[in-house]
Amino acid sequence: MTPTRSRRRLLLTAAALTLSLAAGGAAGWHPPGGAPAAAASTTPPAASYDAATRHDAAFNATFEHRFATVRGVRMHYVTGGRGPALVLLHGWPQTWYEWRKVLPALAERHTVYALDLPGLGDSQGSPASFDKKTLARYVHGLLRDRIGLRGFDLVAHDLGGGVGFQYVSQFPEQVRSYVHMDYPLPGPELPAARYRTFSWHMAFNSQRAVPERLIDDPADVREYLTAFYPQVAHGGAAFGGTRTKQPFTGAEVEEFVRTYSRRDVLRAGFELYRSLDADERDNAAAARVDTPTLLLTATGSLAATRPAVAPLLRNITRAAEIPESGHWLAEENPEAVVREILSFTAR
Repeated sequence: MTPTRSRRRLLLTAAALTLSLAAGGAAGWHPPGGAPAAAASTTPPAASYDAATRHDAAFNATFEHRFATVRGVRMHYVTGGRGPALVLLHGWPQTWYEWRKVLPALAERHTVYALDLPGLGDSQGSPASFDKKTLARYVHGLLRDRIGLRGFDLVAHDLGGGVGFQYVSQFPEQVRSYVHMDYPLPGPELPAARYRTFSWHMAFNSQRAVPERLIDDPADVREYLTAFYPQVAHGGAAFGGTRTKQPFTGAEVEEFVRTYSRRDVLRAGFELYRSLDADERDNAAAARVDTPTLLLTATGSLAATRPAVAPLLRNITRAAEIPESGHWLAEENPEAVVREILSFTAR
């Protein structure tokens, strides 16, 4: 598919979504003729899990890639460092690699575990569901049953924050402290339907089958992701700006495009959004969290994020905006993120 054709299809679908949203059908629009089930994945197992790090001598001196199977899902993670365990959960459309810039400094004080969420990145296989309550149980199976962790600090960003909250809610005895990064939680204060109105991509990604039909080859994946990343970066459209400059390095973009070009991973990413209604119900019913919590957001986002988070995370001992940063906190201002995390986990 040529870029021109791809853009045209995306624009046509955006117009249809706009009409759907205006009619109150944010999650229900689908192409004429019904909502076909997603095609079964034919993607072979990833053979290039270390593509971004294979020739990085400094990285390989400290960190290594590992795999473990949890309930039929082969989960990928990166680990290294020394000290108390620190677990990192990524968001969309990213992988463990979103933490690449902060890992070396964190590993000086912690044994770090940067996970690919079930079904995403270089993890293989599909979990029973992509609601965050279910994903948290897969993460629990990895951390407790396969790795053998009994206590750790937990950091989670974006939709990984949905998994992070559910993890701390279900297994509070395991988590010493929790860092929740730039993710308003669907729940009693934020219905999923309203959450989807915050950005066009939340409504688009929630549609049944449509995203996979339009973003159906690696060229489309590259075009979608590279167009999306600047929009929620500092100065991007999501923050009222006009930024078009890419917030990531070429290596970061290549790594994310590599993983999301796998058909099953692309679908898994969309399922994170299709399950927001289940997340709303699960979060409303979840045990409230009293674990000491650090809330970090993009510049200018704290006032909007905290009301949706505070009723569920009841022990927010510090809340801060990362200076000169949009949504991609760990890439846009890694030094500030490292300072905040290490200061908090040292308490």
